[in-house]
Amino acid sequence: MNSTATTDLFEQQRPRLLSLAYRMLGEIQAAEDVVQESWLRWSAASPGSVVSPGPWLTQVVTRIAIDQLRSARQRREVYTGPWLPEPIISDEDGGPGRLMALAQECELALLWSLERLAEEERAAFLLHQVFETSYAEIARTLDKSEQACRQLVSRARQRVQDASPRFDTTREQLEKTLLAFAAAAASGDREEVLRLLAPDVLALSDGGGLVSAARIPLHGPERVAQVYTHIASKRSAVDELKLLRVNGQPALVRLAGDDGDMIFTVRVNQHGQICWLYTLRNPRKLAVVKALRQPH
Repeated sequence: MNSTATTDLFEQQRPRLLSLAYRMLGEIQAAEDVVQESWLRWSAASPGSVVSPGPWLTQVVTRIAIDQLRSARQRREVYTGPWLPEPIISDEDGGPGRLMALAQECELALLWSLERLAEEERAAFLLHQVFETSYAEIARTLDKSEQACRQLVSRARQRVQDASPRFDTTREQLEKTLLAFAAAAASGDREEVLRLLAPDVLALSDGGGLVSAARIPLHGPERVAQVYTHIASKRSAVDELKLLRVNGQPALVRLAGDDGDMIFTVRVNQHGQICWLYTLRNPRKLAVVKALRQPH
């Protein structure tokens, strides 16, 4: 196989590999690094040694990502406050081509719920549920029996269903709820804020210890309303935020380059109430986001 054919085959697989790596790690640059490492191994493979490029590359990316995730777990254990996955922003003008399709299919709520899984559970779940990989192939990738892989997927599926708020909501409905909550919080309308929150609401805020953010998850409408109305009262947040799409869903974004930068989005339950709030304020993660939006 000549070098052109080798490159072409890899580039055909790149979007799929990036999607897998991003779902595994929840970090954009780390995912691209994994894909780059898989390219180096692919290009160094002996001619004719790879019979099925797609499965071979999937296996390589999965194993590298598992190793990277194990290392990342150690860092996240000492992380200040909740660790939240990095988002991908798009707007009406589009965004980085290599990431646009990926953003549409990787909801932040789902990525966060995947954090509850052990490394091999996460890999088995994604390979089977998202990438429709056979149990035989998953077994070869993870060096386990097919039965063990079935158990991994079953356990992971249940844990994701328990942790991830996933209800069918139109873009218009989500935008309306998001803007209503932001306006009510900014105006100090505690009664309206409480009306919009589900009884089991969970709010997560990632400041990375670098800017002000809640260092523990906030549970329940009273606590969430108290914190968010207090934060919103400090600045005219609604006027400064822009409605964009983050990982395919509406979100409020402010990227002005100061300590007020943030990304805020929500998920709602079957009753139209907010059950999950995501607030990213870590400037290092926001710097990655802003860099991705710059023209290349």
